[in-house]
Amino acid sequence: MVNEVQKRTIRRVAYRIVPFVMLLYFVAFIDRVNIGFAALTMNKDLGFSSSVYGFGAGIFFWGYFLFEVPSNIILDKVGARLWIARVMITWGLISGAMAFVQGQTSFYVLRFLLGAAEAGFFPGIILYLSYWFPARQRAGITALFMAAAPLSTVLGSPVSAALLELHGLFGLKGWQWLFLLEALPAIVLGFIVLGFMTDRPEQAKWLADDERAWLVEAMNAERAAKAGSASHSVWRGLTDLRVLALSLVYFGTSAGLYTLGVWAPQIIKGFGLSNMAVGSLNAIPPTIAVVAMYLWSRHSDRTNERTWHVVIACLVAAAGLALAGMSTGVASVIAALVLVNVGISAAKPPLWSMPTLFLAGPAAASGIATINSIGNLGGFVGPAMIGWIKDLTGSFEGGLYFVCALLLLSATLTLLLARSIGRHQAAVAH
Repeated sequence: MVNEVQKRTIRRVAYRIVPFVMLLYFVAFIDRVNIGFAALTMNKDLGFSSSVYGFGAGIFFWGYFLFEVPSNIILDKVGARLWIARVMITWGLISGAMAFVQGQTSFYVLRFLLGAAEAGFFPGIILYLSYWFPARQRAGITALFMAAAPLSTVLGSPVSAALLELHGLFGLKGWQWLFLLEALPAIVLGFIVLGFMTDRPEQAKWLADDERAWLVEAMNAERAAKAGSASHSVWRGLTDLRVLALSLVYFGTSAGLYTLGVWAPQIIKGFGLSNMAVGSLNAIPPTIAVVAMYLWSRHSDRTNERTWHVVIACLVAAAGLALAGMSTGVASVIAALVLVNVGISAAKPPLWSMPTLFLAGPAAASGIATINSIGNLGGFVGPAMIGWIKDLTGSFEGGLYFVCALLLLSATLTLLLARSIGRHQAAVAH
């Protein structure tokens, strides 16, 4: 009977929460990386060099970094419903304002403000999912949520390319229409969040009484079981060396992810293709990555193994970046980008299942936010270095090898971290 209630509850919670947070992240990710398609015409219109563009695209993550931890702590205090709504409405307004960039300064300022506005969204949802799903199901659920990122590239690439064709309509350029029209869904969804999202299982009137009782009891029992070995204080979440190690692991995967979002359209465009062709080809690698990501995370949940699922995925992504640097044709570069997309996407769900092995409560809020904020600085370093090296050498090759090295470092650190967590758990058990 209990097992039947458990299955029914998890299914109902999953159907209610997961598609909605996927939609939110889908829109968030489009607004975060649509700069990659805007750049196909914007850079020439505004006279941006590769260095200026790479720095401006990446400065988003400094705003993200500075406001991430306080944003997630506020979410834990006031609830996800109010805070996620605030995040979405403000980032939608700023993303739309990108249409009116005039030069370097306004480009840098608005990208920074966009990062500050969006800070707290991703780790906030990761934290939110930990309120609703037991640890055993969390990697699979997290994978479904995170699948929205590659899906946004699959669907967003041809849409963004098509919006560039609106050039001249009502006197606006194509990239201006792209920013304006792709900002609207975030604002609308921000208001929908206020009426749809439920903060905690205790408040879920859409669950039957037995379902709500089981879920509350299960999540309370999980928190109690971690009470002896998990860190709970905000300060411990910020200073735990394992949190810092995971931050550096995530740094490499973020460098890879945003190298794809910011530079992949221009790498493909370099073979002399039209914007529409770039949009179609850029959708192929993340389509394959969505399937691989889900299957890989399900395998991670089924075997209850996280470390090697992160390590192998990072190595696959690193190999893809190295191959992309050597590619001399469209087919080979798309094949290489498939490997990068698959590796980056597959690494993230098992990686995000690791912090809650040793953090709970406020420490989980601050720890997850710390990992995401420091780690996402890779989203600044990767794209900025590629732009700088491209201006220096005239090629994407050196920058791709640089990001490849960061992913190799991520794989190594994951192995070292796993040994540390294992020793800590063994010590607590004795």
